[in-house]
Amino acid sequence: MSHTTGAASRKGSFLDEVRDAVTPRATLLVLGVLALQLLFIASYVGALHDPKPRDVPFGVVAPGAAAGRTVAQLEGLPGTPLDPRAVRDEAGARKKIMDREIDGALVVDPRGTRDTLLVASGGGTALATTLKGLVTEAERAERRTVRTVDVAPASPRDFDGLSSFYLVVGWCVGGYLCASILAISTGARPANPRRAAIRLIVMALVAIVGGLGGAVIVGPVLGALPGGVADLWGLGALVTFAVGAATLALQGVFGIVGIGLAILLVVIAGNPSAGGAFPLPMLPPFWKAIGPALPPGAGTWAARSVAYFRSNDLTLSLLVLWAWAVAGTALTMLASALRRRRDEAELPTQAG
Repeated sequence: MSHTTGAASRKGSFLDEVRDAVTPRATLLVLGVLALQLLFIASYVGALHDPKPRDVPFGVVAPGAAAGRTVAQLEGLPGTPLDPRAVRDEAGARKKIMDREIDGALVVDPRGTRDTLLVASGGGTALATTLKGLVTEAERAERRTVRTVDVAPASPRDFDGLSSFYLVVGWCVGGYLCASILAISTGARPANPRRAAIRLIVMALVAIVGGLGGAVIVGPVLGALPGGVADLWGLGALVTFAVGAATLALQGVFGIVGIGLAILLVVIAGNPSAGGAFPLPMLPPFWKAIGPALPPGAGTWAARSVAYFRSNDLTLSLLVLWAWAVAGTALTMLASALRRRRDEAELPTQAG
């Protein structure tokens, strides 16, 4: 009898330990982490497992009726990899590439059978290589050959044009990790607007230092990216603060769950859709659509523009980053003010 009672007691104490070790709150957080893990796999593999060019903006320079025929030929390629349009001359095609309006152009030689393909590996080596393969095959079918000219070449120390992407990823990681540490160290939700403001000021200081550090590392130290240190510094500070402010806002509204939401937006959705490993025209429609609206995508586009395209076509990506920074700041302050008002409202009840 006593043996049976002892066994039941030991079984009960083990279940009690389980309940103490894995609380309902911890269970929900673990399930959340599991969901993030599966979303991470689905997002990265879904975006990057089968890159194919789709509707790549592409110019065609050819005289008279040849321009229309060439555009029609390229439009008819299987899978619609190109979105061709006629361009007046080679100088105009080069300018459009540098302005990031198109990703490449075919200059047809009316007096011979050897044409010229203009690409820009600074915007992504994978895309430039893909365009070369596509156009070479199309030209072979017409019994023509093509030579490739890189209008905005990636730096010899920027393998596959990935340095801009990794630089921005580093800034993003610094932003959400710093914001998470600031919040978790004294509670996930800021107790009052003053504390929220202090956290934002610290986040701004971290962004300034991190932006400068990243710009110096990829520029003067490693020589991975051309472009001015000052321009990259400003971009890095904006990227870091935008992500940090957004993370603080999510933590202010949702508590510790906000960290998971920040990871969902920046890491799981943002990184594979940023156009890093494969530029935007090579991504599936969903990732191609969301990439420019998220900090990693906007930051990667801007960093490549600074490094290789004379800082052209920066406006939209900078507006996206500023929107994240301003919205994150406003929501962080609003969440702290509402929390303070709620706490003050509860005080009379607790006193009664």
